[in-house]
Amino acid sequence: MNKVFVSFDFEHDRRYKYLLEAWNNNPRFQFIFEDGTPREINSMNVGRVKAALTSKVKDATHVLVIVGEHSNDPHPDRSVIGHKNWINFEIHQAKEYGKRIAAIKLSRSNESPDELLGVSASWAYSFTQDNIMSALNAAMPYTPPIRRYV
Repeated sequence: MNKVFVSFDFEHDRRYKYLLEAWNNNPRFQFIFEDGTPREINSMNVGRVKAALTSKVKDATHVLVIVGEHSNDPHPDRSVIGHKNWINFEIHQAKEYGKRIAAIKLSRSNESPDELLGVSASWAYSFTQDNIMSALNAAMPYTPPIRRYV
């Protein structure tokens, strides 16, 4: 069974996370829902949040990124986070640990998080169980690009 870490903007897109939680109780959805938002971790200590998120990503088989309207907006603590925002940090961690990455765009016009650029993520373009399951099933483990030195 897949263990899915969901990366999303808590302030704007949490209703989609709550819908995933509801679907998680449906036997058609064959994955364990894993929540990993900084607010859910309940700490203002960025180092503690980063450690908790890293642990959750590391334990997952897949990372599902919900790409909403604000998914690539800069976070006020971006210099301490080390990435533009928490979603970009989570995607970076997924790449570091070779996780399977799937993403769903809530609207095709939403800007993808910077860390998704150049990643062979599998995509869904509508928020339905079938599309999300297809994207998760099609997701391949992330492998870094081969660097060629001349």
